[in-house]
Amino acid sequence: MNILEVFIKTLETPQINTAIIASLAIILLGYACRKRGIFDATTGKTLTKVVLTLSLPALAYNAFMSDINPETFNNGMGLLIWGILMYPILIALTIPIYKNYQGDEKTALRVLSILGSTTFFGIPIVTAIYGPQGTLYASIFNIGYRIFLYSYGYIKMSGLPMKKENIKQMFLNPIVLATFFGLFVWITQAHLPQVMVMTEVDGQMVEKSVAFLRIDHTLPQLYQIFKYLGGLASPLAWLAIGSTLGAVSFKEAFSDQKTWYYTLVKLLFIPAINIAILFVLSLFNFPISLIGLGTVVIMMATPPATVAVAYAISFDRDALLASNASLLSTLGAVIMAPIWIVIIELIGQFGWFV
Repeated sequence: MNILEVFIKTLETPQINTAIIASLAIILLGYACRKRGIFDATTGKTLTKVVLTLSLPALAYNAFMSDINPETFNNGMGLLIWGILMYPILIALTIPIYKNYQGDEKTALRVLSILGSTTFFGIPIVTAIYGPQGTLYASIFNIGYRIFLYSYGYIKMSGLPMKKENIKQMFLNPIVLATFFGLFVWITQAHLPQVMVMTEVDGQMVEKSVAFLRIDHTLPQLYQIFKYLGGLASPLAWLAIGSTLGAVSFKEAFSDQKTWYYTLVKLLFIPAINIAILFVLSLFNFPISLIGLGTVVIMMATPPATVAVAYAISFDRDALLASNASLLSTLGAVIMAPIWIVIIELIGQFGWFV
């Protein structure tokens, strides 16, 4: 089977083409609603707040409501390690990548390249493609992102030492709290106080011992509320992205060569370098599965983090360039996400990752 046949077969896979079509359709719907005045200038921000404060925390916690097994645990810990180690690597790599730029321009391009919108843009796509396991991996992988977003990103953009409020944002963010609490429950579930519940296994109801914090078994009513909230994350995020794109003009961003170069680095080079390094690490038995690889690549092929762009605007680090880069790369990410998903499936077909 040649590459073209594998490519076509991948696109014909219902799980993949359904997720791609659904995400693009809802983004276009958000765009149309903004253009027709159904959404106003505040809609995108409101939807974003709902996603970040309610939907994604619920989604992150839900992802950990599963039995632990050695394979998932090893892959999760591998992603935690890589999610932290990757940022110092990107900090070093962006120095030669942007060697022809100077001052605020260089600082802004480097920070925006390193810190992508992994939470708001990446996790909904990962969830749509890989389901709860993808959400679990994405939540673990994102721990490193939160650390560097509120430390390195702030320090580079502001030129000031770390502030107390940034440390609070780093650890008291609803998504971080949900992730850490969910991770704690997932890892320690065998050692927490246990309760006996009835659950379905192979079509039969059997009695099972579970940790009392496994609310999917012990508090199904609360878990259902979390599921409803988590289920809103992807569609609301995609509507917000479409609404944002519908409110701006592409002409200025399209005419700036720097934003094109940035977009190529952010959406092509950075995901590709992650694949290359993880492939080498896998040869030395570093725990990374195909779903783990797909999670990393999708999370990296995202536009710049909203907080990072806000830093650029707030501290006057070439705010216009940051805004244009955010616009062009958001549009590019909508196009590139399906392509990267297919590339990951191609890699899986050739057996490079299991």
